[in-house]
Amino acid sequence: MLSMVDIRVIGEAVERDGEILTAETLAFVGELQRRFGGRRDELLARRRERRAEVARTHRLDFLPETKEIREADWSVAPAPDDLQDRRVEMTGPTERKMTINALNSEAQVWLADLEDANTPHWRNVVSGQVNLYDAIRRVVEFTSEDGKQYSLNTDQRLPAIVMRPRGWHLDERGIRVDGTPVVGALVGFGLYFFHNAQELLDRGSGPYFYLPKIESHLEARLWNDVFTFAEEHLGIPYGTVRATVLIETIPAAFEMDEILYELRDHASGLNAGRWDYLFSVIKYFRDSGAEFVLPDRNTVTMTSPFMRAYAQLLVKTCHKRNAHAIGGMAAFIPSRRDPEVNERALAKVREDKEREAGDGFDGSWVAHPDLVPICREVFDGVLGERPHQVERQRDDVDVSADDLLDVKSTPGEVTEQGLRNNTSVALQYLASWLGGNGAAAISNLMEDAATAEIARSQIWQWTHNDVRLDTGRPVTSELVRTIFDEEMEKIREQVGAATYDRGHFTQARDVFERVALSDDYADFLTIPAYDLIAARE
Repeated sequence: MLSMVDIRVIGEAVERDGEILTAETLAFVGELQRRFGGRRDELLARRRERRAEVARTHRLDFLPETKEIREADWSVAPAPDDLQDRRVEMTGPTERKMTINALNSEAQVWLADLEDANTPHWRNVVSGQVNLYDAIRRVVEFTSEDGKQYSLNTDQRLPAIVMRPRGWHLDERGIRVDGTPVVGALVGFGLYFFHNAQELLDRGSGPYFYLPKIESHLEARLWNDVFTFAEEHLGIPYGTVRATVLIETIPAAFEMDEILYELRDHASGLNAGRWDYLFSVIKYFRDSGAEFVLPDRNTVTMTSPFMRAYAQLLVKTCHKRNAHAIGGMAAFIPSRRDPEVNERALAKVREDKEREAGDGFDGSWVAHPDLVPICREVFDGVLGERPHQVERQRDDVDVSADDLLDVKSTPGEVTEQGLRNNTSVALQYLASWLGGNGAAAISNLMEDAATAEIARSQIWQWTHNDVRLDTGRPVTSELVRTIFDEEMEKIREQVGAATYDRGHFTQARDVFERVALSDDYADFLTIPAYDLIAARE
């Protein structure tokens, strides 16, 4: 029985919104907010308390109060049939053409991203749900401006859909309950689950989710309670939901067992969200001195000691609990005009996937359909006819808290080129994000919000920790602003004055400067950026 809630749609009209924003659906979303919004607020307050403790101690460790869970013998629920084999997962936003391309990619899974690869413009929030609704029913089609038609290739097996809602920290201003914006994660989950859970079951699949930005097992417990309520309310069998948690924050790395335990009846695995993980490490230890200062972001790879420890612990934890371990992103976009760039980049992609498969990962992510064959070939070579390698226990892995925090052993240096690259890529990405495109192709890489977060966090850390560049110059706010000016001019020359003036580069500069150089560190740059787009809508 749903309680009476005052729920109102504030967002502008979007094509076919009446099919998604029905009275029954909104009542369901409103009930989610009423039941769980307050707990979300409490958990965000707990995040701030934990971060304040890290600022004081410069330390994180495994939780003593949950030691019994880590040492006990338990497993997560068995994976459903269409999540048994996850050797290649295609990621991407729910824009209509990309939806079709992802489902035609011959990957085993499509991560339908309503989070970091999606700007939360209201039209994107609603149209993304429309596209998912059509995709699940196999009726999604698209015709481009030049008349090219896109449709699903139903002659092949289509990937299982795993939807990623927003993280707990973001609100949705397009819908209000009792005058308050609804938690963005509950909007994305609620709309998708209400319309599609039973349809997915009828088609032999189920409602599957990727859970981003989780920082503790208590946040996983909240998601589990959301799942349980949703299943019960809509008459979906308990345990139908399956969730894969992105371990992309440094505190979550210390609670992998506990996170799986809280979700054990709904869990299917963990993912090594490497780029957001880097962002989180910098964010948590930004004021902990030179031992936590990272070199140029492009030199920090999965072979760095602290990243290697994180990846190996993830595989060990998952396989101990009969869960899938999913590797990180291959963000390269093949170029049809530069075979030399392709050759070098594809060699790195192959090397990355070979390391993951060799370490015991059961699958991995790619950002472009052309990378699906490489990833599959690598994992085929290790898995053969097996759907996964969950049975491979990593008893040889022993990761300590010191290993996870060994940032100082990362090779590399802070260079002027690295500072310029951080600036240029982040400005271009933010301009794209503000314009409504959360997945931006920049220099043959598919970038999402994590890129800009790492870039601005490094600049903040470098300016606040007396870091010097390879040229000997100290990284100061004055130097950074000068580089901002120079890189902005380069972007203007590159894209042309007309495109530059029509774009959102000036706003991007304002947001980036604020979150990179202010004395007060913003937890997420997408919050002030969302303020700008919400003011326009």
